[in-house]
Amino acid sequence: MLPPLPHHIAGQWINQRFDRDVRKHYFRGMEFAGPEGDPGWFGPDSAVWHVHSHTPALIFGLQCASYLERLDPSIFWMGMHHSRLIGKDSSGQSTGQLDPAGIPVRLGHSVAFFIGTAYGNTETAERLARTVRAMHHTIKGTRPDGLPYDADDPDWLRWNYATVVWGIATAHEIYHPRPLRGKALDRYYGEFMRVGHALGAEDLPTTKAETLECLKEYLPRLGLTHGNAMATGINLTEPMQGAVDWAIRDTMPSWAAQLVMYRPPNVLERTARRTAVWTSLNGLYAAMGQAPEFEEAKARVAGGTTVPHTEPKYVLGTDPTLDRQSVEAELV
Repeated sequence: MLPPLPHHIAGQWINQRFDRDVRKHYFRGMEFAGPEGDPGWFGPDSAVWHVHSHTPALIFGLQCASYLERLDPSIFWMGMHHSRLIGKDSSGQSTGQLDPAGIPVRLGHSVAFFIGTAYGNTETAERLARTVRAMHHTIKGTRPDGLPYDADDPDWLRWNYATVVWGIATAHEIYHPRPLRGKALDRYYGEFMRVGHALGAEDLPTTKAETLECLKEYLPRLGLTHGNAMATGINLTEPMQGAVDWAIRDTMPSWAAQLVMYRPPNVLERTARRTAVWTSLNGLYAAMGQAPEFEEAKARVAGGTTVPHTEPKYVLGTDPTLDRQSVEAELV
């Protein structure tokens, strides 16, 4: 037997870390292998299956979405007050600093949600959406300037949805080896609305053009908080953080790039930098191989599906009221 090649060794190491740090803790209770013929919310011929099956590009897209959505000061303060990403002092107050222990928790929940709702079975998608809605119901508070925020606010839900679908689709369009474009990419935007509706959002954009217009509509409400400014651009001194930050800011719509004072370099430098990012993301994908959950999902529908896809069942306003402790018990 030939010895394993270097990229195989790297892939085994990455997969072992993913199993230990993410899959073991955050994929529990998620079902991909059955029931036979259940297409889930999208199904094997969907644009969503194609886009979300590239895990490194998906994760990068979620980072782009998170960067853009935090330009809404209310969302920034929601994160400061409620997110596990932010450390808390002994009295439970936000320290304003990233909590190293909270980073894998947030990453794990996000990856599990966008993989589980994409190609998990119908019950998995329903359960994940129900849990996220329950968490949103608990996120209410007041910004330091006295303005209230509420994660169930329809405008917030619409903005949050638009940033997510834009972030994932844009990362896919730039960095996937076989990207969807034009009407094929618009099909992704149209399909992904099912996730937005399952989380309670309404009046959602259905195409790339509509999504970009939706995002720009919010510009008068946006701003660069001190916390955001300290976590981007020249304020980052660690080279790897700076490289990732550049790649994220490079995806921003022109008006958002202006807001964070980002100007693309000349075409040669930008092409070289994007090529390096493309190589890194697709090198990771090649090393890791196809996610076992995606392989299970394909096998689940190999003999055909009962319907092309199922639909989220949520009816706005029908969720029970749960406290934060009860909701978090569902997440562990």
